Amino acid sequence: MRESAAKVEDMTRFLLAVALLVAAASPAQAAPLRWVGTWATAPSSAVSGTENGYPNFSLRNIVHVSAGGKEVRVRLSNAYGRTPILFGQVTVARAAGPDTPLALAGTMRTLTFGGAQSITAPPGADVISDGVALTVPADSDLLVSVYTPEPGGPVTHHQLTMQNSYFTRDGNHTADESAAAYRERTTNWHYVSGVDVRTSTLQGSVVALGDSITDGANSTWGANLRWPDQLADRVNTRLGVLNAGISGNRLLLDGGSAGPNALARLNRDVLTQSGVRSVIVFEGINDIQQTPHETDPAKIIAALKQIAQRSHDRGLRVIGATITPFKGWNSYTEELEQVRQTVNAFIRTSTDFDAVVDFDRVIRDPADPQRIKPDYDQGDHLHPGDKGFEAMAKAVKIATL
Repeated sequence: MRESAAKVEDMTRFLLAVALLVAAASPAQAAPLRWVGTWATAPSSAVSGTENGYPNFSLRNIVHVSAGGKEVRVRLSNAYGRTPILFGQVTVARAAGPDTPLALAGTMRTLTFGGAQSITAPPGADVISDGVALTVPADSDLLVSVYTPEPGGPVTHHQLTMQNSYFTRDGNHTADESAAAYRERTTNWHYVSGVDVRTSTLQGSVVALGDSITDGANSTWGANLRWPDQLADRVNTRLGVLNAGISGNRLLLDGGSAGPNALARLNRDVLTQSGVRSVIVFEGINDIQQTPHETDPAKIIAALKQIAQRSHDRGLRVIGATITPFKGWNSYTEELEQVRQTVNAFIRTSTDFDAVVDFDRVIRDPADPQRIKPDYDQGDHLHPGDKGFEAMAKAVKIATL
């Protein structure tokens, strides 16, 4: 009886050892593929005078992705359209170089929508393409070309891009690798609002919700030196970085070309982004410095609390960013400065955020803390320059994302 029990015990140990050896020799189970945002822009307004749309236009948008992948899809927006818009053909390709509508040979792909080459987007709606195989390197330019064969407007766009895109009024040239047809230049992105990559290596995406400072105002043209771009350079093997900045945007009031207030656009521009896991909230200076001035810090704080709560409800981490200095800007007053200081004191101490990035402390001049440090100041005393954006990007602790 004892001998039989010993044999059973020995056999059990043997089988356990075999199982452990097999497990050790087997490769780890691959992480599942999923869609993660690598580039985004927030539709800011309708193009003035485009009630008829852009019939027979091909628009070649140049977009700079953060993270890479081997399959790609594109989101298009008719957010400000009052009529349906037919996207007759949409393509994606790698750019052959910086600031060029020339496609890298062999990379042109025609996108489909539920298997169809064209799709009609109703007024106010976004549409997203099927995925297509294309190796997309991190920190690279893509060409997203959109053909609109019929009238339909007004045209949805993002106004401040800090880079060039190109277009033609002469029919469908979306599948052209050549740049020959794209003889006209634009400084807007039209219709395109997002690019995703399908990947098993990225942990997700982080959205930067902000105004012109996040939008990259006055950074070097075409150099992709906005602070979210420079943050992306630090994390693009782990996270996609999505820029939801709109120049002039406010927390509490709509602003025409500055888009809807941040609370109104939160769902579209942040909460529904692909793979989003965290949001950096950097808004409030325009509520303070623009007319009508918001002089009650409690209202700004209430809006920030709402953004944090709604983001937490979707399972996101929320990083609060302090408001940067603006002494020397044309609307600066000591009364408005006190509003900024009160809001910043809340951000630094609030339990509404999972973490804080103190952009104010990073950017301000130690000799005059109400001002931007001179070598970080682009010159207007409101917007940092490239060096200031670099300092801001470096101030974000990666672990908080």
